[in-house]
Amino acid sequence: MSQLNIKTYHDSVIREKCTPVKSIDKEIQSLIDNMIETMYAAPGIGLAATQVGASSRVIVIDTSFGEDPDALLVLINPEIVHSEGEIVEEEGCLSVPGITAKVKRAEKVKVKGLNREGKEVMIEADGLLARVLQHEIDHINGLVFVDRLSRAKKVLLKNKLKKIESENE
Repeated sequence: MSQLNIKTYHDSVIREKCTPVKSIDKEIQSLIDNMIETMYAAPGIGLAATQVGASSRVIVIDTSFGEDPDALLVLINPEIVHSEGEIVEEEGCLSVPGITAKVKRAEKVKVKGLNREGKEVMIEADGLLARVLQHEIDHINGLVFVDRLSRAKKVLLKNKLKKIESENE
């Protein structure tokens, strides 16, 4: 396993819509292992393949920050099949370091995908897990949480976002 570099906000790969995984081979398993290691080292509670430069529809999540081995969630080709309610809470992102903002998300979601063994799983979530699932699925669809902010909020964050951009050049 090896730790990967996390791409930031202005890296073009972050804006790519990822392609579905057709087969869960050694390469995908290795990507998953490296993503898990990278997420824990960051430290973070979720990571999408696009954040480490891979254009595969793969996300890893652990809202326990590595405290509970059973909390680790690996989803391949995840999609939100149902959402309900609305909640606004603070969010941050490993690809947008140092910036947090209140983001409107669905309160509850139902997500379908494959686990790393290729079995279909259905996850019903609310609270933090629902938020992280939506956040990471946004990533594999080429979106970053700041894209969900109002124009006025983006203007307020403009200088901070420009600083991130200049640090990556």
